[in-house]
Amino acid sequence: MNVLIIEDDKALARELGLYLHNERFHCDFARTGREASEKLFVNEYDFVLLDLGLPDQDGLQLLAEARQERNQQASIIILSARGTVDDRIKGLDLGADDYLAKPYSLLELVSRMQAIVRRKHGVTQDTLSFGPFVLNVSDRTLRHGEQEVPLTKKEFDLLHYLLLHRHKVLTRLQLSEHIWGSLISDSDDRDSNFIDVHVKNIRKKLTPYDPGDWIETVRGVGYRIKTTADA
Repeated sequence: MNVLIIEDDKALARELGLYLHNERFHCDFARTGREASEKLFVNEYDFVLLDLGLPDQDGLQLLAEARQERNQQASIIILSARGTVDDRIKGLDLGADDYLAKPYSLLELVSRMQAIVRRKHGVTQDTLSFGPFVLNVSDRTLRHGEQEVPLTKKEFDLLHYLLLHRHKVLTRLQLSEHIWGSLISDSDDRDSNFIDVHVKNIRKKLTPYDPGDWIETVRGVGYRIKTTADA
């Protein structure tokens, strides 16, 4: 998922970014409130990790801003040395999903992020099912009965994201942002045609196990997972 790390401590931001990258998150960085505002306006994030002690702006003001426009659905976790009860309450009241006082455990942070994802999408276990297929998030496998369906990393991430939003139509832009990162990326892979290619490849891999078209094309919009009721 896409994460914006708003942290003025360059070394701490780098350490956090490397850890999250190893946990398969796409990370973007901002060291000031102004830089963060620009990125929040342009890009769409799944998580915003917010330090309150920014050099040019109170992080709580930025929190309110992040709840508007493109990022009103983002999950926001405050990471701050300001760890008093009053600070925690104020941050949560302004819309933060969680609050961790510095110094914090990176392992605990990721566990809390995963818990927020499960809660937000109503997932109570590490598996997601559609038709006869079961996607296991922990070991990153897709199975049909006892047989494993081989997927590339990007195919798995794309299918996982569609399953988390199984009742929504996701645009090619939303899918490409999730797979390749923010709009600021210069990667040619982010061309929408690459999403179509990946969807085609996933369909091709599912067909030998089940002929149903489980990824539905919504013409002119994007894709969604077909529910069992629609099948």
